[in-house]
Amino acid sequence: GGVNPSWAMYHTFLCPAPLSHFAGAAQQKYLCDRKILPIISRRFHVALSAGRDYSRSMESILNLMSSEVFLLTLCVALFAGIIKGMVGFAMPMILISGLGSIVGPDLALAGLLLPTVVANSWQALRQGWRAAWGSVKRFRLFLLVGFVALIASAQLVRVMPERLMLALIGVPITGFAAMQLVGWQLRLPNGSRLVEAAVGGFAGFIGGFSGVWGPPTVAYLTALDTPKREQMRIQGVIYGLGAVALLGAHIASGVLTRESAPFSAALLIPAAIGMFIGLKVQDRVDQATFRKATLAVLLIAGANLIRRAAFG
Repeated sequence: GGVNPSWAMYHTFLCPAPLSHFAGAAQQKYLCDRKILPIISRRFHVALSAGRDYSRSMESILNLMSSEVFLLTLCVALFAGIIKGMVGFAMPMILISGLGSIVGPDLALAGLLLPTVVANSWQALRQGWRAAWGSVKRFRLFLLVGFVALIASAQLVRVMPERLMLALIGVPITGFAAMQLVGWQLRLPNGSRLVEAAVGGFAGFIGGFSGVWGPPTVAYLTALDTPKREQMRIQGVIYGLGAVALLGAHIASGVLTRESAPFSAALLIPAAIGMFIGLKVQDRVDQATFRKATLAVLLIAGANLIRRAAFG
């Protein structure tokens, strides 16, 4: 049925043209096969090992949930990616809310960790490293205070009353978004270090505890009237660094384990596909439409947090 292309490539590269006399040709074939067979063997074992790793990962996931539930979690990740690409935030909120309604809260929190790291890295670096670094320097106080608060609150995830914290963030965020949508404009002065530190600390504390730190950050950036492209990049930088910190914190807290990590990794593909779709939509809208869409998602996010605080 034809020659395997991979075998032909290795044979051509490793084996010189055959000798004309029989003994020389036989010796050359023997030496050539000694070169090729170990390479083919290694490739086979790598492929076999990858297949076994995939099988073990799927087995690990299906030990945690049924195949039907797993399919639903992939759909949640796809939707979260679309919204993330469109407005730059809400992936953790959608994942923790959507996943939390079909799997346990600890597993839902573990599931969002890897997709948020990858999605925010992608978002932060769309305009390159220099632009991302400029955003880091501009919001360095926000990042520093938020990082410290996030690390501290992540260790309290198993002992603090979640409903209280969700209410504390949901009520002001919903009120802010609703007032902005009906025409009231909150404007914060650029360069206020006190406000920046306060919002950064609040966002970090909430993020470490619940995995959701987007709403206060978006409210802050919207109040600064940040341009669309810059706001997307800054959100990516802030959330990306926060996501890395959250990942490390929850490896330490025991939320992300050998059993739950394959589930988080499995959500990467649908989340990335969704984000690609969302970014294409976001590139086509103007600043005013982007602002309204951001506030609408923020309003929904805040209302959902209030719902979780009231009903669990």
